[in-house]
Amino acid sequence: MLKLEEIKKNIQIRGIQSDEVVRVVQVDVLGENERVVYYKDSQGRLGEQLLFRDDEARLDIAEAGRYWAFNASSTDFKLALEAYRINLAYLFDPMMAVHTSNVEPLPHQISAVYEDMLPRQPLRFVLADDPGAGKTIMAGLLIRELLMRADAKRILIVSPGSLSDQWQDEMLEKFGVQFEVFSREKQEQCATGNYFEEQNLLICRLDQLSRNLVLQEKLKNTEWDLIIVDEAHKLSANYYGSKVNKTQRFLLGELLGTITRHFLLMTATPHNGKEEDFQIWLSLLDGDRFYGKFREGAHKVDVSDM
Repeated sequence: MLKLEEIKKNIQIRGIQSDEVVRVVQVDVLGENERVVYYKDSQGRLGEQLLFRDDEARLDIAEAGRYWAFNASSTDFKLALEAYRINLAYLFDPMMAVHTSNVEPLPHQISAVYEDMLPRQPLRFVLADDPGAGKTIMAGLLIRELLMRADAKRILIVSPGSLSDQWQDEMLEKFGVQFEVFSREKQEQCATGNYFEEQNLLICRLDQLSRNLVLQEKLKNTEWDLIIVDEAHKLSANYYGSKVNKTQRFLLGELLGTITRHFLLMTATPHNGKEEDFQIWLSLLDGDRFYGKFREGAHKVDVSDM
């Protein structure tokens, strides 16, 4: 127990702020049974407390000592220090994903990820390369790098149904990133009623989403840091005269573009030979720039930055 009269400047007291030790900066006497104590806590923050006689029972002088005694486990300290170093490693190694993944990327893959995609904020990009050129490797490097830089937490991959398990296997085996594959059973069993909200790393089947308006309504209520669409040429639309015929897949693509910050379309065949169809497809990435029907000689939009 500490009496009010014993509270002096610079003494350390326990009991003013729970069990934390604070240092008294100033004491103002209001009366025989009241004191206003100004103090600093262990973080150096100033505070004040009005104390009465009834408070004396919970006050006590703390033993003199340092806030940082360095008497904890050295093993725990080294472990925490190593974890902190790994967390900041990307600041010193700009290609951290390359050196921590189970892949040996080719030069064109490294260039695509680190020179063309990562610098774009936000990323609205078409990754168009020949079949077998390693688009999945590029996407995996992008995903791992964004996760390691803490620039992305919630990532959704939309792929044809036949490729969903392959995506899951490659992300885990090559990049150490565990994705869940969406299914009707998981949706029915989830606690919140919206499996899209519960999972941060998710793979969905393209047609399962495009044909189910109920799932699309649930998807509308979510936000993502990165959405990747594989075989994105399937998100097709075309002009019939002046009318736009949008497929269910294209409508899904429009929805996906509104709920994500980074949007990546992957395809080996982005262009079907018709400029007007290509332009409406690119509107998935930038609806303002690619608005309206393409007319030869009237306008041609620069796509070099996409």
